[in-house]
Amino acid sequence: MPHTWDPASLSPEAALRRLVEGNERFRHGSGGAAAGRGFDAARAAALQRPFAIVLGCSDSRTPVEIVFDQGFGDLFVVRVAGNIVAPSIVGSIEFAASQFGTRLVVVMGHTGCGAIAATLHAIATGMGPESKNLRAITDRISPHIDAIARRGPAGDDTSREAMRANVRASVDHLRHGSQILEELVLKSRVVVVGAEYEIETGRVQFLDH
Repeated sequence: MPHTWDPASLSPEAALRRLVEGNERFRHGSGGAAAGRGFDAARAAALQRPFAIVLGCSDSRTPVEIVFDQGFGDLFVVRVAGNIVAPSIVGSIEFAASQFGTRLVVVMGHTGCGAIAATLHAIATGMGPESKNLRAITDRISPHIDAIARRGPAGDDTSREAMRANVRASVDHLRHGSQILEELVLKSRVVVVGAEYEIETGRVQFLDH
């Protein structure tokens, strides 16, 4: 049976506070988790007990552990361009939530997202990426931002609104597109929230929470 409940796990509220506090340390240059990032055999051999699961974008400017000033084993991180929700992504998050008892799932988009820009361009021009693999990403984003894209030319405000819409769609998919996660959410064992990382300031803002 999957290990779907661990009374010793941080509550979603406590996990969220820990992320917020870590991001504040990162923004102000007072983080201390980096000091513990050297190899340590004891930490490497310990069982996984991540206090949060984060689905983020692959963008090299959004290193999740650094942004939240967390150390070895603190976060279970899944990264894919556009923080899209594909079957393998859902499976990875199901695994972490069911096996480790982790109670907070965060979907984190970011400003200046290339996957969002590529999707806006594809909608505006009717020309998607030549690579079918890249289209597999933009095609997953497109339905969630199509109405935003068709309102006018893409600018910073449009890109940000589209990014947030894509984050919310991924959150909704995780809440309702997986039987395991949906049951955990309904039982209040897991909370799934959206967030945006502002590359320009280093700030993470949690959406609708």
